[in-house]
Amino acid sequence: MKRKARSRTLMYVILVIYALVTLYPFLWTLSASFKNYAEITGGGFGLIPKAPTLANYIELFLVDLLFPRWVMNSFFIATIGTVINVVLNSMAGYSLARVTFRGRDAIFYALLAAMTIPGQVLLIPNYMLIHRLGLLDSYGSILLPGAVNISYIFFMRQYFMNFSKDVEEAASIDGLSRYGTFFRISIPLAKPAIATQATFVFLSFWNEFTRPMLYLKREILFTLPLGIQRSQSKYAGITQWNEVLTASIVSIIPILLIYIVLNRYFMQGVRMEGEK
Repeated sequence: MKRKARSRTLMYVILVIYALVTLYPFLWTLSASFKNYAEITGGGFGLIPKAPTLANYIELFLVDLLFPRWVMNSFFIATIGTVINVVLNSMAGYSLARVTFRGRDAIFYALLAAMTIPGQVLLIPNYMLIHRLGLLDSYGSILLPGAVNISYIFFMRQYFMNFSKDVEEAASIDGLSRYGTFFRISIPLAKPAIATQATFVFLSFWNEFTRPMLYLKREILFTLPLGIQRSQSKYAGITQWNEVLTASIVSIIPILLIYIVLNRYFMQGVRMEGEK
């Protein structure tokens, strides 16, 4: 018993140390958002600002006219992209799991094969396609290539595969069509999987940098990650770390809110996927 207690104590000590090491950079960044430029670049790793100030936030939201627009651009793209992904990925996963049609298995295996293709290989073909469609320098250039995600089609298929057929048969007897069964029965029962998917898809769109860098040219259309990168060089090559770190904190807030709101369903989805 003593050996077991010691092992557990050692494990907790290691976990606490790891948590502190992981959490400290975030806390320091949060603290730095209330410091001035001189204090940040002057060295030191203290978490308490010597002269706390809101000047960095005021600069970003009230002086820099583009920053609020970048936040809204990212929020718009991430929200619309998440809704489109959740609908299309869920419908594709449901059809591959529940609808019997010719070529279903071939389509499924083709999607699995497509998952092995690195995204970097598709950058040039996607750019050429978007250029020919006339979507360069528009939100469509970000939303169209990311409208579906094969990984989440596979995820939703595996989830729907475990649904009881009795529920769908009962819905069919009550007169529901296939679409009615999907939207009124299957989707409400798939909340944990949808919440998990929505969280990761929103995070992917929110943090997307490569595609906005390639497809967006006008600063007014920039997303937040691209805007943060561009702001690092706007002062003659001198990075204003107080503004950059403050902008980074702002970029984290929506992610935390999404996680807090969907945490209950998110954890259920992750647990059920792990059990599978």
